[in-house]
Amino acid sequence: MHIHVGGTRAANREFTTTLYEQSLRPFLFLVLTTFLSLLLTFRSPLLALKAVLMNLFSLSAAFGTLVFVFQQGHFQSLLGFTAQGNVELFVPILLFCLLFGLSMDYEVFLLTRVREEWLRTGDNTLAIASGLEKTGGVITSAALLMVLVSSAFLFTSIIITKEIGLGITISILVDATLIRCLLVPATMRLLGKWNWWSPGLGV
Repeated sequence: MHIHVGGTRAANREFTTTLYEQSLRPFLFLVLTTFLSLLLTFRSPLLALKAVLMNLFSLSAAFGTLVFVFQQGHFQSLLGFTAQGNVELFVPILLFCLLFGLSMDYEVFLLTRVREEWLRTGDNTLAIASGLEKTGGVITSAALLMVLVSSAFLFTSIIITKEIGLGITISILVDATLIRCLLVPATMRLLGKWNWWSPGLGV
């Protein structure tokens, strides 16, 4: 005997399941093609892998904040909304596509300068410091501009817009400060010359 359940709740559940199941392959394709593009650009599997992982860290911060605020209901009075017990279905997917590409821009910009200095001097520590010095101001300014724009979404009365605005704001803040100015240079400093290791070419 088969029992069919209808109604809004069942339809929403089916839509959610289908949406996220169908999104898995595009997400994996995006991550894989990004990794391969970075591998071809910098000729270093470690740098390519690190870049992808760092981007996922900033996305995780954004998603965690959305759950904390909009699903669990913190700061409702401050942000002017009533928690519905969930994050809007398409918001994480939209933010993933938008923020993954945006964060990768910052990463490529920084690593390009670091690699140029590495090729010029052969000194990993000097290359990291010089690359960060030359790109830090531009990355910070671009991030600040994006934060100012996206944070304005928090003042709307539409909860979906608030979620998108907060997600973008948190991700960019984490990416431009904690990740780009601290974790990326620290990781590259610890890896040393292995940053530039390439299969068949060595260090």
